[in-house]
Amino acid sequence: QVQLVESGGGLVQAGGSLRLFCAASGGTFSRYAMGWFRQAPAKEREFVAAINWSGGTTYYADSVKGRFTISRDNAKNTVYLRMNSLKPEDTAVYYCAAVPSPGLRVGVEAYAYWGQGTQVTVSS
Repeated sequence: QVQLVESGGGLVQAGGSLRLFCAASGGTFSRYAMGWFRQAPAKEREFVAAINWSGGTTYYADSVKGRFTISRDNAKNTVYLRMNSLKPEDTAVYYCAAVPSPGLRVGVEAYAYWGQGTQVTVSS
């Protein structure tokens, strides 16, 4: 069973950048596909980005494509989310998730393990 801890969230002005980190422990990290999701107040949790076990394949929600980049370092058991050109509508709690699969997954229901989340607030 893998444990996930997110960090790197904070308050940033519109147009700014943040880099989120998700540190994994308790499992063989390279066996897991990883994803980032977010949940704004009074809204459902939504998919942001996903990456396969090797880092060779990624997938993004249309709303973040071209602005966000997901990556991973299997030697450091860490997955990253680089967020550029942030908008107020990106404000949410961002969650890291893992699933024991070589291929990436998109749906919330596909992921077995979740972190506690990190708050990202983008001011206008």
